[in-house]
Amino acid sequence: MSIITEKEAKKLLKKVLAFSKADECECNLNGQLTGNIRYARNTVTTAGEVTDLTLAVQSTFGKKMGVATINEFDDASLEKVVRRSEELARLAPDNPEMMPNLKPQKYSKMATYFESTANVGPEFRAKAADDGITPSKKKNLVASGFLTDSHTMTAVMNTNGLFAYNVATNVSFSATIRTADGKGSGWVTRDYSDVNKMDTAKASKIAIDKSIGSVDAKEMEPGKYTVILEPAASVGLLGRLVNAMGQRAADEGRSFLSYKPKEGEKNPPKNKLGMKMFDERVSIYSDPHHPEVPTATFAGDGAAVERTEWIKDGKIVNFQNSRYWAQKTGSKYNPTAIGGNWIMEGGNESLEDMIKNTRRGILVTRLWYIRQLDPQTLLQTGLTR
Repeated sequence: MSIITEKEAKKLLKKVLAFSKADECECNLNGQLTGNIRYARNTVTTAGEVTDLTLAVQSTFGKKMGVATINEFDDASLEKVVRRSEELARLAPDNPEMMPNLKPQKYSKMATYFESTANVGPEFRAKAADDGITPSKKKNLVASGFLTDSHTMTAVMNTNGLFAYNVATNVSFSATIRTADGKGSGWVTRDYSDVNKMDTAKASKIAIDKSIGSVDAKEMEPGKYTVILEPAASVGLLGRLVNAMGQRAADEGRSFLSYKPKEGEKNPPKNKLGMKMFDERVSIYSDPHHPEVPTATFAGDGAAVERTEWIKDGKIVNFQNSRYWAQKTGSKYNPTAIGGNWIMEGGNESLEDMIKNTRRGILVTRLWYIRQLDPQTLLQTGLTR
């Protein structure tokens, strides 16, 4: 029962809302069917599947709100979770930023589900592990890795008549392959909605080649070098950049996007919206319809989501915000889709060509343990890999 149809979800959530005695009620239904395999030291260590369906009920009385969750779906359990959420709401203090539930929205077609991924089973997972283990053994290397595949569904319904539903699939793979003496190490990761795009043998070979190629690594003197960031390293920084683009933090002076007035400046802006902060080649946007990283076309509160530009030609063109802050400041509400994405436009030069055209530089495969040091400058710390 972990993945139910849109018709079944609507019927179930209508039944839940019929139990409600609150001023407003919102239900979130989330189902998952996930599988995984993990291997280390050239042998499979764990493998399994997880299935679950959970219901979260949010009840509000005026400015008071309470949430309760459950994964039992008989009538008595459904009524129990509604009553529990109402009980918690009555005990809660007023939330001055509480917003009413949204009314029905119009959603564009979603393309997040691939039957090929939903049908992934133990055979595919075992092959993914073997694609790293067998060639590693032949070259006296030690392989470890993890593959997980998921088939999920999400449904949202509230007492204002809003209803949203989506099903999605995903498969992700990562591998670390080291030389037996520990002097060389290689890493790779891949992530897709459509498993037909996943080639674990090809990915594992990249980690194998990096492992062998790093054995005779030489110490580099401190200095200035051209740095090439592979996608996994880039996205670690990109995500932190866009996730720090909150309007409220900027307006309140807590962000790198807060505007610092010049001496004597009259009526200065609170933030840097519309200002150029990056090279004109930098453009970042979100798009639920992107063919490589599709997402749902609605946010967790059921708000409809479409393509949103965040940075355009180096200029800040949008902020993330809440419905409350958008209303307070007269701004456009910019919700983030469930499973949201961040896409940075760029050139068409391949990684191989970038390396070939770099006389002396450093290739960073990934960044690890990134932590923010100063939100007002977006200074981060971390390790290279």
